[in-house]
Amino acid sequence: MWDSPRLLNAAANGLFALALALLAYGGGRVLIESRAFPLRTVRVQGELQHVAQADVVRALQGKVRGTFFTADLEGIGGLFRTIPWVRRADVRRQWPDLLEVTLEEHVVLARWGQGKDAPLVNTHGELFTGRSDATLPLFSGPAGAEGEIARRYKAFRGLLAPLELQPQRVALSPRFAWQLKLSNGLAVQLGRESDKDSLEDRLAKFAAAYPQTLAKLGRDIDYVDLRYPNGFALRVPAQKPDFRKTPRKRA
Repeated sequence: MWDSPRLLNAAANGLFALALALLAYGGGRVLIESRAFPLRTVRVQGELQHVAQADVVRALQGKVRGTFFTADLEGIGGLFRTIPWVRRADVRRQWPDLLEVTLEEHVVLARWGQGKDAPLVNTHGELFTGRSDATLPLFSGPAGAEGEIARRYKAFRGLLAPLELQPQRVALSPRFAWQLKLSNGLAVQLGRESDKDSLEDRLAKFAAAYPQTLAKLGRDIDYVDLRYPNGFALRVPAQKPDFRKTPRKRA
């Protein structure tokens, strides 16, 4: 090798190119990490109803590090996701000193369990923390079932809409039996999913028969059992006897 001028020139050129690359890299890192490219502005946008400016300030105060080039966008997005009602945060750089953040809020669908601190369920079937509204539908079931319950709720709501009824409670038991409580107070026992008929099929048959049956009974019904293949069973509230004494007429 040492006797070959061609190989020596090639090695020298290679070392020279490597030195230039290292110099450019080092200079670039110094420039990128310098204070010449500070972050000055964070612009937040999105259709926001629950997230306030004060929430953003509390989440970011003293926690954003780095320059325009070195700021950790994923880490900053994580700070935004700690804010209640924030489902998603997309963070992008905008030259020369701006971070643009697009927020997506949770759209609430129901409450998950009872209690003031119970979590909420969004329209994607995900749990999140937020202020509970007692008028929201109530879901209950095994852990991890919130997505399936949310999906079924939307189907049940569509089937009941022609009757002007809403499912106010959707419960899934540990044995995977389904029960609804409707806006008129009626409890509906759907039972377990079957290969012969789906839960939606049972509720659709009930909705089709409702106007000509229960709606015309003229009395309160508190429970309907739809687990029968060719019909359904009803239960009416027990009537309490009247023990009031009738005054006797004096002769």
